[in-house]
Amino acid sequence: MAAGGSASRRAQEARRQERLLREQWHAARRQARQWESASEGEQRVSAQLLMLTERGWRLLVDRRWPGTRSANVDMLLVGPAGVFVVDVKNWRADPEVEDGRLLAGGEVRDEHARKLSAVTRTAETAVASLGMSPVAVRPLMVFADKRVDTALGRMRLLGEREVGPFLLAERHRLNAASVRVIADHLERVFPEYEGSSVTEPATEPATAPASGASAAPAPGASAAPATVPRPGRQEPSPAGLFDLDGMREAALDAAMRAPIEQWMTFLAQDQVSLVRRNWSGPARISGPAGTGKTVVGLHRASYLAQRTTGRVLYVTFASNLPRVQETFLHAMSPAVADRVEFRSLHSWAQQYTQDRGVPVNLNGDKAETAFSLAWTHAGRDSPLTELDPLPRYWKDEIDYVIKGRGITSFEEYAVLPRRRRRVGLRRPHRQAVWGLYEAYESLRVERGVHDFNDVLTLALAEASSSTDAAPYAAVIVDEVQDLTLVGVKLLHALIGDAPNGLLLVGDGQQAVYPGGFRLSDAGIDIRGERGQVLSTNYRNSKNILDAALAVVADDAFEDIDGVRSSGAREVDLTYHDGQVRRVDRPTVEDHDRALLEALLALTPAERADSAVLCPSVRAIGRYRDLLTASGVPVCLLERYAGHAVEGVKLGSYRRAKGLEFKRVYLPRYETSLLTGGEGLSETERERRELGRSQLFVAMTRARDTLWLGSVSPTARA
Repeated sequence: MAAGGSASRRAQEARRQERLLREQWHAARRQARQWESASEGEQRVSAQLLMLTERGWRLLVDRRWPGTRSANVDMLLVGPAGVFVVDVKNWRADPEVEDGRLLAGGEVRDEHARKLSAVTRTAETAVASLGMSPVAVRPLMVFADKRVDTALGRMRLLGEREVGPFLLAERHRLNAASVRVIADHLERVFPEYEGSSVTEPATEPATAPASGASAAPAPGASAAPATVPRPGRQEPSPAGLFDLDGMREAALDAAMRAPIEQWMTFLAQDQVSLVRRNWSGPARISGPAGTGKTVVGLHRASYLAQRTTGRVLYVTFASNLPRVQETFLHAMSPAVADRVEFRSLHSWAQQYTQDRGVPVNLNGDKAETAFSLAWTHAGRDSPLTELDPLPRYWKDEIDYVIKGRGITSFEEYAVLPRRRRRVGLRRPHRQAVWGLYEAYESLRVERGVHDFNDVLTLALAEASSSTDAAPYAAVIVDEVQDLTLVGVKLLHALIGDAPNGLLLVGDGQQAVYPGGFRLSDAGIDIRGERGQVLSTNYRNSKNILDAALAVVADDAFEDIDGVRSSGAREVDLTYHDGQVRRVDRPTVEDHDRALLEALLALTPAERADSAVLCPSVRAIGRYRDLLTASGVPVCLLERYAGHAVEGVKLGSYRRAKGLEFKRVYLPRYETSLLTGGEGLSETERERRELGRSQLFVAMTRARDTLWLGSVSPTARA
């Protein structure tokens, strides 16, 4: 091959692409000029956007604004990157944004921003009626003959040359069928003036979806084939395209077929209103497992980030979840992802105290050593061993009851209701606990170290005394039932009772740590409509949910609002096709062979949507070695970041909190948790009850298949 041949071919291809784009541009300009009522500037912007119709976008021009007499919407644009409400301006002066206000030539032009925001809300309502998230709808103000690229709140201000590149650079979130369904629906909601629609040619049987075709978002899906735009009225669409119930079912079906990472951001129709609701103070969303609480929290974070100028803090207890949730939000709403901060509570509190110059020396190992010495000196020969000789129970008492609730005197502890702790402590036992606590604190201070509870306590003191403005516009707390009272007080102190400020998401039945509290103890008052309970399970099949509920059916629980509920709660189901496979083998070797056979029978894509969950760190190590040696790729949950990866997810029951999988495998799950408790001590009963809660959480992570493995010497292979 002659030298430079490759470069020559690239140059020829570049020239060909340039000719194609020029032809498309001239065709778009001719098209735009046919709208005689449009200004020259509006026609130029239209030509820029018409270029996008070659790449799977739909453009609706000069639409009527429903609910008004004569107001119009310049353009509605629907494409792979979402829905955009476009207001075209042909101002003489350059637009400016100063202190949150829109200016031009020194004059305030905020009324234009208010109008665009109002019509965007109308478009959000229309999209939400399809069961799709309103965060997909964004306002654009485009300026003819200007070079602009800035933001005014959630609104993007762009020049006519900037708008095309901006839209093409946006991450894909809708597939071709979704674009068509949404655009068809918006055409009905925003009636057209004569000759105001821009559609694809009618001859597109290969890309038009049949009635009930998938309308679910599919980030990364390819756009529709390029078509030549043409003006004129669109022919009436088949009636099936406007069957909202059918479209919602199709969206749900498509989401279930997609990789599990897409499923975990699917927003159901009955959840949309919660995302957009205006709350006058702290709010709470609760409900049984599988009802989509975390999904609502994520969409709410995006929604608030689009409508405020401040940052949104999204906090959870588990350290692995923030990475996953951040990945999901980047896929859902890349434009505002950098304004939502995802953190585990303790890592955030450490950073918060550090930024304010509060000295903290967190050292978990040295703190554990201090407790071990305290147990030797003040616990091992105390009345506590009458109730439980194991120090772990009493360490939890200190962590979750005394320090977790901010108790600083024995008088407080002596009369304190010990929520979610079954063992009754008489005064001598409480005195012994307090003596153990004081010995631990003395040794900890002597070594100059803090434990995790100390970090939260120091952060709470700093936040409570701060006179600075609230550092966040909103705080969303996921899995709130796993936090301590001090942790909840800390987050409340950051935002107070501001409207739309604090949202608590969680379910008391899924608590996986000992101890508990009530929201009233934190000074948080959830009233009326600010307390919402979800009741439709979108995750689990009936067989899987029945198996999980059987584990906790006899364990009544008290939620953080103080309401006591039965373990076997009633929920509405949307899915009935899953299966539960119980595998009982006579030996551990036979059991593990059955697990490997089940995993090796899966395709790589199926394994990527599967998880092996274990009750202990030791079990995780065992199955990591076993799977790896057998050629099954493994991704540890502590390293999982929410991206689709090859390999089975592997981790603990607790690490699985907030996650979902199409298939869940529970090897050697503790069947002893389900047997009778005759002859057991109260502390052992409490441990078993907590173990059942953790097992329940692990089982309800499964959507399609739940594999339960056990070892029984009497079992037949």
